[in-house]
Amino acid sequence: MINDQSHDEVMAAIFRKDPAYAAELLDSIIEEGAQGELLIAVRQMTKAFGGVAEIAERANLNRSQLYRTLSEQGNPEIRTLSAILKSMGLRLAVKPLDSGQLPA
Repeated sequence: MINDQSHDEVMAAIFRKDPAYAAELLDSIIEEGAQGELLIAVRQMTKAFGGVAEIAERANLNRSQLYRTLSEQGNPEIRTLSAILKSMGLRLAVKPLDSGQLPA
């Protein structure tokens, strides 16, 4: 049987099934500093947690703003990213580096 689901749809299903995995993945992407990957993951999570219209409403953003924010050219402000994540039951957090990662 051929799988007709896109990669984004498959990832959205995984995130719906395991929101803790979604949080761990975002955390690792943020740690690596890969903004493009972060936006891809948040786009996939948007599908998983209700779709653009629902996430935009919960985050107090309009749909076009959310589409622009999550586009390949998107560069979300921290407050926008925080609002989007909060609408999914997540939040940004700061934590100390492991002692082996501390700058000299």
